[in-house]
Amino acid sequence: MPISQPRASNSDLVVTTLGTGTPVYNPLRCSQSILVEAANFFLLFDTGRGVAQRLVQAGIAPAQIDSLFFTHYHSDHTVGFADFWLGSWLPAGGGRSKPLKVAGPIGVQALIDGHRIAFADDIRMRVADQKLPLEGTHIEVTSHSECGVLFNQNGLKVTSFETFHGKMIKPNWGYRIDYAGRSVVIGGDSNNDRSVAKIAADADLFFHSVGAADESLMKFPEIARILQHHTTPQQAGEIFSVARPKMAALIHIVTPSRPGLPPIKLEDVRAKAEEFYYGSIIIAEDLMRFEISDDINIIAPNKAS
Repeated sequence: MPISQPRASNSDLVVTTLGTGTPVYNPLRCSQSILVEAANFFLLFDTGRGVAQRLVQAGIAPAQIDSLFFTHYHSDHTVGFADFWLGSWLPAGGGRSKPLKVAGPIGVQALIDGHRIAFADDIRMRVADQKLPLEGTHIEVTSHSECGVLFNQNGLKVTSFETFHGKMIKPNWGYRIDYAGRSVVIGGDSNNDRSVAKIAADADLFFHSVGAADESLMKFPEIARILQHHTTPQQAGEIFSVARPKMAALIHIVTPSRPGLPPIKLEDVRAKAEEFYYGSIIIAEDLMRFEISDDINIIAPNKAS
């Protein structure tokens, strides 16, 4: 489909869930990546599998992204970076000609340096053969050892906060984005971290990940280990009940399975969360667009895109 121009007005905070999935291969759900449009900026949070394709489906050229923020370094949040970065440099991706800004907790420099090494030959050849501007591959990296305000321009503010995903999974962050009296919170991957509820208090839109499986699957050690790093639907409902956002959204829903033992249904996951929260809970889908002003308008993804 053709790539369009920015659609967010100066009075709106617009969020598009580019990828809502997990490490499991699912053509309907790329792994996690979220786009935020406000104040004429395009901000990207994580680069999961398929992020570049989803941007194009959303009508955004990858080169339009101003800044990228990583939550943590599990591969399902980073594996799409090379495609996004180098694809945005090509004419078909918008022809990036200025550096990309990338920020995240400690570890982001190593991630970027590794990509530079891995694709040095590709860059060298395309500069010599296609005469593409080398500046379009440059990356300005900001590595943060502490949480706080990472971006603050034209009234648009991005604040990072630490969340608990597991003793060995550090650093691990979430983000709160504020603009024109509107707010969205990306909780990141977490394991029943109640501090997130305070950060997300009264937010317009609050994304929270969950993990769930039938009790019969918990006897398998590999499944138990996965789920011990994630918030149960019931716990998510309790967190939503404290935060009381205008809209609560479940994302990155981890539903492991085994042969002969199917995964729990997404509607059942939501129902379990709703036992503890009486507000609006939706299950985020890839390419779902949230337009936040006095109300939140949800534009369902075009399945034919």
